[in-house]
Amino acid sequence: MPKVVIAGAGLVGSLNACFFAKRGWDVEVYEFREDIRTMEHVQGRSINLALSFRGKAALEYVGLKDYITEQGVAMYARMVHEPDGVTTNQQPYGHPGQHIVSINRRHLNEVMITQAEKFPTVKFFFEHKLRDTRIAEGQLIMERLNDKEKIVVTGDLLCGCDGAYSALRRSLMTYPRFNFSQEYIEHGYVELNILPKNNQFAIEPNVFHLWPRGSFCLIALANIDKTFTVTLFAPFNTFEEHLYDDTSVVQFFTKHFPDALQLIGSTELKATFNRVRPSPLVSVKCAPHSFGGRFLLLGDAAHAMVPFFGQGMNCGFEDCLVLSETLDACNNDISKSPRLQIYLHQF
Repeated sequence: MPKVVIAGAGLVGSLNACFFAKRGWDVEVYEFREDIRTMEHVQGRSINLALSFRGKAALEYVGLKDYITEQGVAMYARMVHEPDGVTTNQQPYGHPGQHIVSINRRHLNEVMITQAEKFPTVKFFFEHKLRDTRIAEGQLIMERLNDKEKIVVTGDLLCGCDGAYSALRRSLMTYPRFNFSQEYIEHGYVELNILPKNNQFAIEPNVFHLWPRGSFCLIALANIDKTFTVTLFAPFNTFEEHLYDDTSVVQFFTKHFPDALQLIGSTELKATFNRVRPSPLVSVKCAPHSFGGRFLLLGDAAHAMVPFFGQGMNCGFEDCLVLSETLDACNNDISKSPRLQIYLHQF
């Protein structure tokens, strides 16, 4: 049977593993980090995700939609919080009953890996770093981090699902006619939490909470454990000029987000800003997304976007669906697919 090698065990990589396992392929997934399910703290973006129709369609294709959506909290509207700390107004997302789903990124990633491992043809290799790519030979050179041994990995298809800072994409950038651009926006973000109150959600869970304040904003999305993941987005100069010590942080929230401050608590607020620094947000574009008839880029490795669109994960999941439909159309013969044989003879 054909074999696919996937670089990256994030959301797109683990879902892609499910797609290929369902079609009967052998699947090997290589991940730089240790198993996320065993980690106390996970580096990288952890902003809550909003699962919409595009993402649900991909999950339904592999029979995971109902299971995954049960891991999140339905959001039927956007709730806008006004500066007075009291007034709110709701803006429905669609017709009655229509909704998107709030899901914690780490929790979803753990669930997706576990689901992928239920297929007997799927194997995960954690703590393996991609060191080089051999286009002509269709090979990835991996380094096993525990003993620094180099491993040559070959597959009928090699997929880069390793995120916005993709090592696979970086290795392909040395080849001619590969276009790449990235842009950091002026905003960064810091994450906070609202804890349960009396073992219940502290505020309405089934809405997307938004505190828009011109050049900066605060959002809050519910988790199934009755907490809320809260994210402050602001220009870096706002963090530097108005959120630089305990007093300034509390004053800033008192002025702009008084109701959120009561929910978060000044002690937790100060502790968070003492512990973390604002993280950057990057957009990535590149073309082509396929190379030599064997190499593909999917998800953030191909098209990373800032979180305000709410479509990063959904677009990455849709990539998996479109790829599967393309392989269906060519009966798994990659060489016969016009989409996948771009630059087939270039190398």
